[in-house]
Amino acid sequence: MKVLKIVSIAAVCGILAGCNRSDLTYYTSPAPYETVSVTPPPADNEVRNIIFMIGDGMGLEQISCAWVLNHGKLNLDNMPVVGLHRTYCANNLITDSAAGGTALAVGQKTDIDHVGCDPEGNPLYSVLVKAQQAGKKTGCVTVCHLADATPCDFCCHNECRDNSDELIAGYAECGVDFIAGGGRDYFGPKRKDGRNIVEEMKAKGYNYANDAEQLKNAPLPVLGLMSDDNLPVALERGDLFRDMTARCLELLSEASGEKGFVAMIEGSCIDDWLHWNRIDLAMEETLDFDRTIGDVLQWAEKDGHTLVVVTADHATGALTLQDGSIEEGRIGVEFGNHGHNGIVVPYYVWGPGSDSFGGIVENAALGRKVMSFVE
Repeated sequence: MKVLKIVSIAAVCGILAGCNRSDLTYYTSPAPYETVSVTPPPADNEVRNIIFMIGDGMGLEQISCAWVLNHGKLNLDNMPVVGLHRTYCANNLITDSAAGGTALAVGQKTDIDHVGCDPEGNPLYSVLVKAQQAGKKTGCVTVCHLADATPCDFCCHNECRDNSDELIAGYAECGVDFIAGGGRDYFGPKRKDGRNIVEEMKAKGYNYANDAEQLKNAPLPVLGLMSDDNLPVALERGDLFRDMTARCLELLSEASGEKGFVAMIEGSCIDDWLHWNRIDLAMEETLDFDRTIGDVLQWAEKDGHTLVVVTADHATGALTLQDGSIEEGRIGVEFGNHGHNGIVVPYYVWGPGSDSFGGIVENAALGRKVMSFVE
């Protein structure tokens, strides 16, 4: 009887491996792409620039799914150094983007919902501020609206991530040279206090761009608001996110010279669609983020003095990859929840200084390591 039972289970597993399962959600990406091949510069080259890329909600499971969808290749595969970091925050095992992003931005854990401040509400200053103090140029590019937690972690300070009016007002004081994302409504039309933050930033010298064409021509300092809320979804926005990133690197590198720059680039809406358990939209956001990583690596290869760090603030959706085909670029997945989880997430490092990374660390320790390259 025991032998027959084992054979029966094996037969069922074989059947399930060969056909779609009704309990899984399947997706095949309509737009696979070729990945880049880049050669890192010598690890002991001087680090002048840092590009810190954050895929919000992008854990190992999301990366694994994206790899299958793109037929077994990602631009992330170019990264020679890989590690893991623990995401828990100061007062909770399961973090959010406010606390998780703050740990990466400033090198210190804080309470859940806290943006750029410690558990007592005192402001903490990010790697972008340290870069400014060192005479470097700074940039922040995001797919989401700029009132969202992660960009605010690098530019603003507040005890509650939901205080969007106060957070957006912080951009007028942050001194970041290139700011681009969504969220026009948060800068004026929907503010309860009646302030027009766009006009306030223009008065401080910012050049305002409200579409991609204007962004191409705007000199530093730049405030680019490409949409009323988040940017359009990945399959609808074309190369907008990639173009925003390219413009950021172009302007910062031209203006900074040998002093260098620090930029935070966020693939924000991976997380948003994972909360809704929309594997199709979440995966297209992940793949667009990876295409942007490819652009960044090609730029950094030519530069030779740029450290690139890619990670996530946490993983979202309790996603499991249970079926699919690399050859067909097809995945079959199941979600376990609509929220975050406490599983370690990967970080990837490329460029000069990369040999000092690696291993399992706290998220705050990763933030401090990145910050240590700012002089």
